[in-house]
Amino acid sequence: MPRPEHVAETPVPPIPDVDRSKPDLASVDYSAYRTGLSNHRTGLSEHRTQLSEYRTDLSTHRTDLSEFRTDLSEHRTDLSTNRTEMSMRRTGMSFQRTRMSADRTLMSIMRTALSLIGFGFTIFQFFGHLQSSKILIATSHAPRNFGIALVALGILMLTLGIGYHVVFMRSLRAERGAMKGEGLIHGESPYPISLTLITASLLWVLGLLAIASMAFNLGTLG
Repeated sequence: MPRPEHVAETPVPPIPDVDRSKPDLASVDYSAYRTGLSNHRTGLSEHRTQLSEYRTDLSTHRTDLSEFRTDLSEHRTDLSTNRTEMSMRRTGMSFQRTRMSADRTLMSIMRTALSLIGFGFTIFQFFGHLQSSKILIATSHAPRNFGIALVALGILMLTLGIGYHVVFMRSLRAERGAMKGEGLIHGESPYPISLTLITASLLWVLGLLAIASMAFNLGTLG
């Protein structure tokens, strides 16, 4: 609704100068004067009514704007809540990615250690069969010692890798548990024991059996 135009300033009708000796004419002049005052008051009253309606429309418009701002604020709050939820989920998934990255690191150590253990055991067995078949005369224990050294190096490397993996995973679990307790992450996804760690432990036991068989001529591995 447009703002009402300003009412032109109109002077109050002047009090008529009547001749008191003529009461009829004085009464007519006073009646005309009252009519003019009444018309003046009516114009002012209509203008006040238009201003009141304009203020009412402005108040209604402000109320609508306030409701819109409230709805917009609630929408922003919902968006902020959703972003916080997604951030918590991403943080929780980052722990899983870190765990899998640690598993991949341990797997690379396992591959190197397995190569060393397998290569050292193969050298030991190969030269042992040559000596037992009288194809190679046993003049030194260098091949045997070299094979044992490779297996020992593989076991040492695997031991260090397992130790580092266990320490890292324990600290990661502790940090995840602390953040879950503070409500910073959901922590709903499972966090099982690493199968890579179990496999590495079995490989470590196999390496010990291999080096015991090589060093003490035991028949553990045939």
